[in-house]
Amino acid sequence: MGSTGTRRVVSQDQVVRGACRFFLRHGGVDMDGLATSLAISRATLYRVVHSRDGLLGDVLWLLADRLLARAREQRTNPGVDGVLEVTRRFVDQLRASGPFRAFLRGEPDTAARVLFQASGGVHRRAVLAQKEILLEVEGGPWSAAVLDQVAFLYVRIVESALYAELLTGTPLDHELAEQAARTVLLQHR
Repeated sequence: MGSTGTRRVVSQDQVVRGACRFFLRHGGVDMDGLATSLAISRATLYRVVHSRDGLLGDVLWLLADRLLARAREQRTNPGVDGVLEVTRRFVDQLRASGPFRAFLRGEPDTAARVLFQASGGVHRRAVLAQKEILLEVEGGPWSAAVLDQVAFLYVRIVESALYAELLTGTPLDHELAEQAARTVLLQHR
């Protein structure tokens, strides 16, 4: 509250964007630090976003969506090769992100919860984005009946490769993962 006793009003969008800036500076989101940086109380912050996991999911998705958009713009190949190219570009950018790597190292349990469980919303949004990418393939070979399943399986393969160390402590062979992803794309028509 300010000196006049009035409450500062912030939107969820303002909080998420502020949390993105905070995440990029610190490799995570500390709710007290975020509230201070937004000049709001911790109570107001939670009234707006409800949970840290939900906020982290929104932050991670907003940042990932930007990388995914860039990867889609840079695509040079058509068809299945173009789908795989988008994924490679996206994964390379994500792996190069120092704040994201710091978050995975510093909060592995939170990262797993937010990235893979429904409460974080990241996986669901990744599947929807992948479905859009598949629909961009001119004359795409996937029937409407299997498109959702192909997108889901494809994303799970990419997540398995990208987060293998988080999940198992051991990296996964990226060529093998790409081969598996290609097989899903080619076999489910």
